Amino acid sequence: MNNELNLLGEMILEKKDEIAANIHEDRMAGVPMSESEKREFQQIEAHILEIRANFIGLFGEALIEHMDKERAYEKIFNWGRETGEYFYKLGVPLDEALKDTSYYRTYIWKAIEKETAAKNMAASTVFDVIHIIDPLLDRAVYSFSLSYVEFHQKTLENAKNAFMELSVPVVPLTKGVGILPLIGNLDTDRAHLLMETTLNRSVELKLSHLILDVSGVMIVDTMVANQLFKVIDALSLTGVQTIITGIRPEVAQTMVSLGLNLAEIKTMANLQQAFDDIQLMKISKHAKG
Repeated sequence: MNNELNLLGEMILEKKDEIAANIHEDRMAGVPMSESEKREFQQIEAHILEIRANFIGLFGEALIEHMDKERAYEKIFNWGRETGEYFYKLGVPLDEALKDTSYYRTYIWKAIEKETAAKNMAASTVFDVIHIIDPLLDRAVYSFSLSYVEFHQKTLENAKNAFMELSVPVVPLTKGVGILPLIGNLDTDRAHLLMETTLNRSVELKLSHLILDVSGVMIVDTMVANQLFKVIDALSLTGVQTIITGIRPEVAQTMVSLGLNLAEIKTMANLQQAFDDIQLMKISKHAKG
């Protein structure tokens, strides 16, 4: 029986390129592509055929090394992770990529059925092959999907980080004066970035004054207010004076109801008032000097 498994494994290894070509032809026959997409696909088609053949070869190796299941699982798992990353980067949707599974199952079994019939192999051999191949296919689908989803999440995280960086823009107005317009809600991640980015940019721009405009902030709760206070305190330690502008009437009411103390924080109705106040302070400082 073991000898029959070895023979089937060797057959699959010998015919892996042929099986891969058949799978590829059948699979791609139902995929609509424009002329430009066809030209692009031709650039990677040889590599995809190689991926298919290598995958089929793993099943041949698993039949030959049928006593070492862990090694077979490891090879399949590694193939799934590498291929999941590759197909994600190609931009192939996950559900479309997973359609390949039924084609692999069909064509591998066609080859095995043909060989077992030709060699008059025992029925028990077929059951042994089922117990080896089916779990490996399931393992391949799992690892492929896991890798695909991980890279998808990583891409979303990178996009979120890029957006977050853009959402804390410290913009220089004049020498020593900058503005930070906040728009939207402040969650924990953005609040942390607000502290880090504001301090770094203030130092880079050599700011003496920063206008923190919150006219685009619709909701202020205790967490948001405390974070703003922390940023203002940290800026003051670096020699930057902060003025808050644009507190909306409903936000002001909320802050009062929360019992937040704004006595030590300088506030102005709008950007123009804050800018004029800074200019007056500069003039006064210059006159005293």
